[in-house]
Amino acid sequence: MAGNQPYQAGRHFLQIPGPTNVPDRILRAMDGATIDHRGPGFQQLARRVLDGIKPIFQTTDPVVIYPASGTGAWEAALVNTLSPGDRVLMAETGQFAALWRGLADRLGLDVVFLPGDWRHGVRADDIAAALLEDREKTIKAVCCVHNETSTGVTSDIAAVRRAMDDASHPALLMVDTISSLASMDYRHDEWGVDVTIGGSQKGLMLPPGLSFNAVGAKALAAAETATMTRSYWDWAPMLAANEGGGFPYTPATNLLYGLDEAVAMLNEEGLQNVFRRHARLAEAARRAVAAWGLETVARDEGEKSNSLTAVMLPDGHDADAFRATVLERFNMSLGNGLGRLAGRVFRIGHLGDFNELMLAGTLSGVEMGLAAARVPHDRGGVQAALDYLSSE
Repeated sequence: MAGNQPYQAGRHFLQIPGPTNVPDRILRAMDGATIDHRGPGFQQLARRVLDGIKPIFQTTDPVVIYPASGTGAWEAALVNTLSPGDRVLMAETGQFAALWRGLADRLGLDVVFLPGDWRHGVRADDIAAALLEDREKTIKAVCCVHNETSTGVTSDIAAVRRAMDDASHPALLMVDTISSLASMDYRHDEWGVDVTIGGSQKGLMLPPGLSFNAVGAKALAAAETATMTRSYWDWAPMLAANEGGGFPYTPATNLLYGLDEAVAMLNEEGLQNVFRRHARLAEAARRAVAAWGLETVARDEGEKSNSLTAVMLPDGHDADAFRATVLERFNMSLGNGLGRLAGRVFRIGHLGDFNELMLAGTLSGVEMGLAAARVPHDRGGVQAALDYLSSE
């Protein structure tokens, strides 16, 4: 800890839903000397990462890599495909869906925002109804968050695509996968997504600083006539430069070293095995929460995230005070409640470079913290998780 904080023995447990723990292999890869980003060595690196990232999105479409946070990739998706005043359909699934909506508002888009209770995912029926009502086909894009980081709720993107197809609506489908990419099964091509948004700091196991747009042919065609002002985010010069293994402006070279290593690690484990690992650890975490007698924010079993678990504290108990106790006593950081869930929820990140023993330590810290903070709960959550993990 920096500043006046006393030294705490052992390794800090960073169990927020991102940025996640960066594995040593990636840290060592990023430790290389910066090279000439116009030279042949960089061209080889760029071609490797530009090709290597595509299977992580389960796509053959081009993937644009920006030196930016996920917010930049949100903006890039909108400004490359839309014109001022265009109507976009968005669904309120949590804080990040609300923030994306706010960005669209500031860009001068006309947002149709489907209200939600933050405890359920996107409702395909609601999308279908809004599109069927749009008889003049004025809605140009449907924007969804696949895995809502603020709530631990996952949405069925394949169902959204079916609803759009059933309505015979030509709108683009844009999906935020910032907390699901490389952690949960996501299929850009198979699900007919036109633009997928991603970020480096979660399932890809990197520090913050890279963001992604996987761009389908329909989105590229829309970019040819879209009139939204764009420069830094413009796909055209980026894709042109990428053809030769370059970037139109100075790239984040050392983060690309890390991305190269992250892709190698994901391929060594096998992407389907990565998904199974996350699903198994998430189920163990949920069993712990149930044994404590607490409630997850996500209500529907089929929508509970495999990247993180958001846990509601009983009325009258401050989740931020509980998190502060856990940090002070056990040197572990848990995610805070965001937006309307502030002070009511804590979030356990179980994604990225994460295994059974790390989860056991995390849940032990939570259970000890519940006792130390005098939050009403039943004992045995850790044991419930261990029983599940040891039986598999």
